[in-house]
Amino acid sequence: MYITIDTSALIAVIGNEASKYKIVEITKGYFLCSPISVHWEIGNAFSAMFKRRKISIELAKRALATYREIPIKFIDIPLEKTLEITHTHNIYAYDAYLIQCAQQTSTSLLTLDKTLKAMAEKTGVSVVETRS
Repeated sequence: MYITIDTSALIAVIGNEASKYKIVEITKGYFLCSPISVHWEIGNAFSAMFKRRKISIELAKRALATYREIPIKFIDIPLEKTLEITHTHNIYAYDAYLIQCAQQTSTSLLTLDKTLKAMAEKTGVSVVETRS
């Protein structure tokens, strides 16, 4: 069985955030999938941390090495459907990619992003609960 995982959950794991252990526990026994956009969002998250001086290049490289060890099946997401989702729900394409990935793979979505969680539920996507 698969779970669609988003950038917020991946950053929590590779960045050793407090929610890491809960996420690891939740995903045991599951395979992970994500739209390919998550790969680039990881880079964007690190660039934002650099701008805010929240992380050094050395820490980012170590986190990136950890990220590369996580087996994720990247799913191709048709842009036409993304346009429909973004237009209908007035959301960013990156959120639509995740919703569409979960719909396309018939999986639940694992996210720490409250806005994405609410929108996913609104579109009928099951969301994995991460609270302890």
